[in-house]
Amino acid sequence: MDLSLLFVGTGGSVPSARRGLPAAFVRRGGDRLLFDCGEGTQRQLVRSIGLVDVDCVFITHFHADHWLGLPGMLRSFALRERRAPLSVYGPRGLRELMRAVRFIYGRLPYELSIVELSPAESVPREGYAVTAIPVRHRRGAAFGYALVEDTRPGHLDPELAQQLGVSPGPDFGRLQRGESVSGVRPEQVMGPARAGRKLVISGDTAPCEALEVAAHEADLLVHEATFAEEERERARQTEHSTARQAGELARRAQVRMLALTHISTRYAGPELREQARAVFAHTEAPRDFDAVELPLPERGPPLFVRWPGRQPREASAPPAPAAEARSGTAARSGTAARSGTAARSAAAARSGVEGAAPR
Repeated sequence: MDLSLLFVGTGGSVPSARRGLPAAFVRRGGDRLLFDCGEGTQRQLVRSIGLVDVDCVFITHFHADHWLGLPGMLRSFALRERRAPLSVYGPRGLRELMRAVRFIYGRLPYELSIVELSPAESVPREGYAVTAIPVRHRRGAAFGYALVEDTRPGHLDPELAQQLGVSPGPDFGRLQRGESVSGVRPEQVMGPARAGRKLVISGDTAPCEALEVAAHEADLLVHEATFAEEERERARQTEHSTARQAGELARRAQVRMLALTHISTRYAGPELREQARAVFAHTEAPRDFDAVELPLPERGPPLFVRWPGRQPREASAPPAPAAEARSGTAARSGTAARSGTAARSAAAARSGVEGAAPR
């Protein structure tokens, strides 16, 4: 089952020539999820993978740079006669917000569900769930989100199963599904259960314990990094994070890869990446349309994929392996600038600022 994240917009508060406003597109198999929908998100999608019919939208909080693109996108779906239902999730106050902007998107030809979540509430999906994480950001409720896959069965030992009298074929499948066969119980021939993948998106937040707990051993943590370390006091006042703080949280949570977003227009990006890498080596600072592919853990580490429409200005392989990467696998995680990788990621996706005061 494929799992990937496309960085649709990586800026914060106001767009720049290089960074759109916050939005992240997650594809898991045939599911398409959008996290935040800043102004211009549908245009960003058109420029990258096309305006795909997303199944769910998860809004982190109600500052305009995180949702203002939603009414226009809903209307665009209507104009092309979408019929599939769409669910929008967010903190308490989402219904009031959507009522206030209904005059923009009007009557829709598809079912629109507006769902207000409570802190730590989960949205079950087939094979995984998305859980709202209460984070620290000023003026009202704010969430991060954790996409966590269900636990997978362990590996079947075929030789042991045959020794116990189970014939290869459909009976093996029954054991893997948890059924007993000819008196042989699954636990006799199956290895330990295997964890699914975990993807955590912080939204806007100061460093907080709830996010650190939710991100424990995540395959990918997408964390805001509005400020450089020299602006730590400004970050504290506005309840944002510095890049180094994001790196420190990633190290404590033992994630496999950290991606920095919500980059202020003060910065180009690489300087924030280097500040985070000083404490957590496996950090990237994506630009718009970069992506991360998340294979199953036993098949390798997360893979950072540059958008094929842009040539990298510098080599961006991460530093030497660091102790904070769990199980030694993060040492192999790096930037996929290799030929063909980015093109495969984009094709797969198709199938399926801050100049003023930070908010």
